Amino acid sequence: MKNIKNILYFLFITMAFTSCSEWVDYSPKDDYRVTDQDYLKSSADYQSMGVSVYTPIQWLNQLVPVGDIASDNAVAGGENASDVLDLQNIDDLTLTAQNGTLAEIWKASYEGINRANYLYQYKDKNPAGEVIAFPEKEAMYGEVAFLRAYYYFTLVKVFGNVPLFVDKKLGIADSRTLKQSPKADVYAQIEKDLTNAIAALPSTDPKNGRITKFAAQALLGKVYLYQNKFDLAAGVLKSVIDGPYSLVPNFGDIFLQSGENGAEAVFEIQYSNLSPYYNWGGVTRGQGNLAVQQCGIRGITGNSPYAAGWSTNLPTQDLVNAYQAGDKRKDITCLEIEAYKNANPNLGITYQVAPYKNTGLYNQKYLPRKGETSGQIELNYLNNQRIIRLSDVYLMYAEALNRKASPDDINAQLYLNKVRQRAFGDNAHNISATGNTLKEAIWTERRLELGMEGDRFFDLVRSGQAATKIKNFVVGKNEVFPIPQAEIDVSGLVQNAGY
Repeated sequence: MKNIKNILYFLFITMAFTSCSEWVDYSPKDDYRVTDQDYLKSSADYQSMGVSVYTPIQWLNQLVPVGDIASDNAVAGGENASDVLDLQNIDDLTLTAQNGTLAEIWKASYEGINRANYLYQYKDKNPAGEVIAFPEKEAMYGEVAFLRAYYYFTLVKVFGNVPLFVDKKLGIADSRTLKQSPKADVYAQIEKDLTNAIAALPSTDPKNGRITKFAAQALLGKVYLYQNKFDLAAGVLKSVIDGPYSLVPNFGDIFLQSGENGAEAVFEIQYSNLSPYYNWGGVTRGQGNLAVQQCGIRGITGNSPYAAGWSTNLPTQDLVNAYQAGDKRKDITCLEIEAYKNANPNLGITYQVAPYKNTGLYNQKYLPRKGETSGQIELNYLNNQRIIRLSDVYLMYAEALNRKASPDDINAQLYLNKVRQRAFGDNAHNISATGNTLKEAIWTERRLELGMEGDRFFDLVRSGQAATKIKNFVVGKNEVFPIPQAEIDVSGLVQNAGY
């Protein structure tokens, strides 16, 4: 990660907790090698281990295309009906428990949890029974708490009831004894971890990518919103609004390389094109962002700033049509490639039409650009994933104010309209609605502001709109995705209804 190096990568077997997620079990003749019982001998060991808890968060980049492809915002696209079949099945909601993209989300999340748990297992004393104290220790554990909460939040919103464990790093034998916990219990642990993180974290950190108190508050606000705890959400989100952030005047600047970790960034996942860590056998397991390559224009040539990609995760015409005239976000979110080519004949642009589910539209927020990758170019894009921005916080806060026990629609309008004023560059498009009409306007605004950033499917599910917005959506089934079959086979987990 940028400024957060994966310096313990060699120590881990990066598999699901139900598979081979134990530390390497070396034979006695290999007593010169490091095992988990030999580690955490110094403050540097603890801090290095803390950095390694960040690493699996990079592997979750497929959450972003999944969150839009499963919704009305995007289609899978690709070369043909069998290209990236996992995403095609997510697009069509023809899901099975063998979906590899979903299995990777499961594995990466539990790898992160297992790493966090290892540190918690030895927080007070290391494996040798020694107390290792250092000034940054509590703040570091705040970061670890946030990350564990983020991994569990990913799991609970994707899969529903999932195994919950926090006391120690699991081994293979442990995994066979685990059962799923109710969503409410998982959410309770997430809230506990984020509350602890908020108490321990600093408000700022000079190193890009390090978790701050405000990031933990923003995530906790989102977690409350997902549980319809609107009064609690409003309180914690107001703390973020009162923090050091400001809206970037030009919406498009947010998604440029120069806009990373900018004034609006509350939490971004850091990626790098400088790392040697990439692997075609594990395309999400490097330190570059695969999701950028996926959404690129197939075979594009010429003097445009864009590099070629795989034409997946294509915006829909339905998303384009949702924008009002004058909304600057439409062209930043959705690039109509033929119109762009015709408007710029001097660039000499040629490209291959996406042959499957072609919409003629591309996700410009994360469109691959020349010069932003190196090494294995398809796997090493440096683009950060913008996970929580201030405008997202404004809209969450507006929704919480509108839906709390004693609604405050005046301030809900205020923060909704701050987002719209940037989008249109004027006050003429302000919304003055109240009650249910205001709530629906806020939901619509989330689609327009956060389009192609991975929130849409989960917003539709949590707000109860999915059945009316998503083709083929089955109530009582498609609110969550299937548990990977390998986890059921090994651990005897219960498959989600309908799969």
